[in-house]
Amino acid sequence: MQTILTDFYTLQSYEKAENGGFVANIKLNKDHDIFKGHFPGNPVTPGVCMMQIVKELTEEFTGLKLFLKTASNVKFMAIINPFETPDLKLQLDITENDEEVKVKNTTSFGETIALKMSVNYQKLTL
Repeated sequence: MQTILTDFYTLQSYEKAENGGFVANIKLNKDHDIFKGHFPGNPVTPGVCMMQIVKELTEEFTGLKLFLKTASNVKFMAIINPFETPDLKLQLDITENDEEVKVKNTTSFGETIALKMSVNYQKLTL
């Protein structure tokens, strides 16, 4: 898997759901340089990084290269501190047509929902 977030997270496991979506379990790298600046002494996972993780996982599961077209209903509902809650579960409900891939995502740790969003990706041809 090619990623721009080098060593930011590890895909621990995933399974395909009956509806065609996926449930992925990842572990954040609490020692990554991003957390040294965001924020010193109080690390918080940047929202844009969470959005990138969803894109990278969608690319991995579909075998496609994607470009973010639109994002709606993006709701950051809890702070993700990589020292306190490095293990995340991402539910990805993926639907695809000829030109785009739509994803509804819910990211959580334990019983806490941290992120909910709906995104549309344009399929890229290489």
